[in-house]
Amino acid sequence: MARSDQAPAIGFLGLGSLGAPIARRLAAVGPVLAFDPDPARFDGLPSDIRPAPSPRAVGDGADIVFACLAAERHHRDALLGPAGLAHGRRRKIYVHLGTSGSLIVAGLAAEMGRHGVETVDAPVTGGPPKARSGELTSIVSGEPECLSQVRDAIALYSRKVVAVDGAPGRAQTLKLVNNAIALVNLVAACEAMVVGARAGLPADAMLDVINNGSGQNSATLGKLPAHVLSGSFDFGASLDVVIKDLELFLAEPAAAGGALVDTCRSALKAYRRARSEGVEIDDLTAVVRPMERRAKTELRWS
Repeated sequence: MARSDQAPAIGFLGLGSLGAPIARRLAAVGPVLAFDPDPARFDGLPSDIRPAPSPRAVGDGADIVFACLAAERHHRDALLGPAGLAHGRRRKIYVHLGTSGSLIVAGLAAEMGRHGVETVDAPVTGGPPKARSGELTSIVSGEPECLSQVRDAIALYSRKVVAVDGAPGRAQTLKLVNNAIALVNLVAACEAMVVGARAGLPADAMLDVINNGSGQNSATLGKLPAHVLSGSFDFGASLDVVIKDLELFLAEPAAAGGALVDTCRSALKAYRRARSEGVEIDDLTAVVRPMERRAKTELRWS
């Protein structure tokens, strides 16, 4: 379905492993004005994703601007720096796709508001594979009127949209809750199945039982068979990204204020160990490599 002439113009900041496929989905119905500091990231993208020289230039040409960036410093520079989005002439709504934590997003929303820009908090879950297929789950919070203006665009890359009542930042908390569960599941599944592999159990038999029994989870259904047992380690999220996500979860006010989060702290140690010991491919699924080295076995298809 093509975007009508009356529809708001769309902009995009950040064309990484997650941002690029989301921008592709948005461009399927009309032009997207985009900025990324690495010009090579435009290679292979459709011509309807048009490069802009700066975030400010995106703000000059777009009404609604999505951003899929990594660290807080990247957001602050792209949004509020000298050539930032906030200084554009046209921008009205900023959509925050990244996982940054509730405190950071609430602060960015307040600063953008002083420039006359409304913020929609809209992190996604599903990773690069589901971004490519348009089957992400989006979690959104913000002013209801703003949410109504961006919902059709979000639906282009999402199979499900869940709204959380309240200001920007609320969706971040729910996203981090989801991520913490997924990342703990991966560590637990890798640890348990490495023990099984060391005992001589074939990987296909283990997965057949687990995925038809009570151990089934997102790691055993997707990450392990596709990215660990194959030896490819190519899910598409770096160890730094997942370490950042777990650190943000542990820094959330409710977690930092006394909730029991020992299991999440343990999982964080596993990801940090993989980064510090070095892995052949920098991917979250490589968290299994230190476990394999210590067990002197590899978790692969039989």
